[in-house]
Amino acid sequence: MPQRTPPRLLGPRVFLTLAGPADGAALAAFHDREWDYLGPWLPPRSAAWRTEIHWRRWGAEAADLFLDDRAVRLVLRRIDRPEDGIVGQLNLNMLARGAFQAATLGYHLGAAQQGQGLMREALEMAIPFAFGPLSLHRLMANHLPENDRSAALLQRLGFVREGYAKDYLFIGGAWRDHVLTALTNPDPVDPPEA
Repeated sequence: MPQRTPPRLLGPRVFLTLAGPADGAALAAFHDREWDYLGPWLPPRSAAWRTEIHWRRWGAEAADLFLDDRAVRLVLRRIDRPEDGIVGQLNLNMLARGAFQAATLGYHLGAAQQGQGLMREALEMAIPFAFGPLSLHRLMANHLPENDRSAALLQRLGFVREGYAKDYLFIGGAWRDHVLTALTNPDPVDPPEA
C-alpha cells in the first residue's frame, strides 16, 4: 500500500507541502498575481480562480484526493523568502494503480521565480517521492510544443519524448498540440497482485 502520510518535501531553497484549506488565501493571491502570466499555458479558467473560496475548497479536496490515492496537490514556497507566500504548484494527477502504476505531472511557477532552478529543485524532490513512497512506475508530463522552458527542464530531469498529440488540450481559445514525455522509475517495483 502506498504511503498515506502527507508529503512535506524540504530542499535547499524550496519546500513542497500538500495543499490544504488554510492555503486558500495564498493560492488566491498567487493566481490573481500570475493570471496574465500563466494564461497562455493553462486551460480556460473562470474568475473563481482568483477567489479564496475556490482555493480553500480546492485545498480541502487535496487531503481526500491524497488519502483516496487519486492525486497529490502540492504547493511550493521558498524557504529563504517566506513573505512571498506560495510561488508555484506541482501536482501528480490521475494516479492509476494496478499494472500501470502511473500519474500525470503538472506544474507551474510564478513569473518572478522563473530561471532560478526552483522548479527543478521541486521536481527533484517530487520525483523520488512519486517513485519511492507512492510506488509509482511512470510519470507522464506533456507540454505545448513552444514551451521551450518546460521541454528543457523535463529533458534535464530524464523525461523522454514519447509522442506528439494533435489537438490534445483546449488552451488559449483553441485545441492545441502537445509533446508527450514520460519518466519511468529506475528501480521498478512489481505492483501488488489484484
